[in-house]
Amino acid sequence: MNDKHAKIVLTGAAGLVGQNLIVELKAQGYTRLVAIDKHSHNLDILKSLHPDVEAIHADLAEPAELSKWEPALRDARCLVQLHAQITGKHTELFTRNNIDATRIVLDACKRQQVPYVVHISSSVVNSVANDDYTNTKKVQEAIMVDSGLRHCVLRPTLMFGWFDPKHLGWLSRFMARTPVFPIPGDGKFMRQPLYERDFCRCIVKCIEREPEGAVYDVVGDTRIDYVDIIREIKRAKGLRTLIVHIPIGFFAFLLRVYSMFSRKPPFTADQLKALSAGDDFVGVDTQQVFGVAQTPFRDAVVESYCDPRYSKIVLQR
Repeated sequence: MNDKHAKIVLTGAAGLVGQNLIVELKAQGYTRLVAIDKHSHNLDILKSLHPDVEAIHADLAEPAELSKWEPALRDARCLVQLHAQITGKHTELFTRNNIDATRIVLDACKRQQVPYVVHISSSVVNSVANDDYTNTKKVQEAIMVDSGLRHCVLRPTLMFGWFDPKHLGWLSRFMARTPVFPIPGDGKFMRQPLYERDFCRCIVKCIEREPEGAVYDVVGDTRIDYVDIIREIKRAKGLRTLIVHIPIGFFAFLLRVYSMFSRKPPFTADQLKALSAGDDFVGVDTQQVFGVAQTPFRDAVVESYCDPRYSKIVLQR
């Protein structure tokens, strides 16, 4: 697709990927964007940043709300399917938002004859982890592949960047507020963090080229231990926080206690298990496949947490 004025619809548009993708699409000259999301606060942030984007507040998993958003699919050239339940304490939430909502969206795409879908899956479908997020993302991807719609699938690893309410974004803000930062065990859990803006540039290439049936594992170029990620964030923000190592078992206990008092804990015991699972993902060469050279990790951290435009804007979980 080479028409920068063609309609592109994004589901889950007010989340981390969606907010960054809209910035990237507009920077590349795309003018007709439709953003659908059920999170009113985050959608208000999107509207304040991009008053030229059509924003629709709707719950994709609720059949009664179809009339709010299905008409936006008419004449759409591409759907970017971003909606996902990433954290939560109950299996039902993951099933509802990763599986049920996806079936409803893809059925609507068929009715409105949307010619192409870019589906954002996750590297967890290749993971050894066994949790609600991993299991429902596997089902969600299978639903996409079996839908009969022209599509491609992208599977990113752990992402970081502007607007991040969870993961590294939450950790960076927590580190700025506390004199002591706890690290589970020795912290030598290898990660392959993917810079959000690099990933969004890959998505744009898929929108433009429409690779049919392709599946891309998109992995951060940098292989770095969790403890060194924390040190890089500390360095970039000029913090004096003391990093303290505590036993993994005790760290997991603290997470369980915290989850009893928080409806949406930013870091869960399941995520701790995934962190220490030892996954080593192999991804495509983003330069060769998409023409996207990944930003050096240190530079990406500085841009994510020190940029004056977007680094102070935080979404709600």
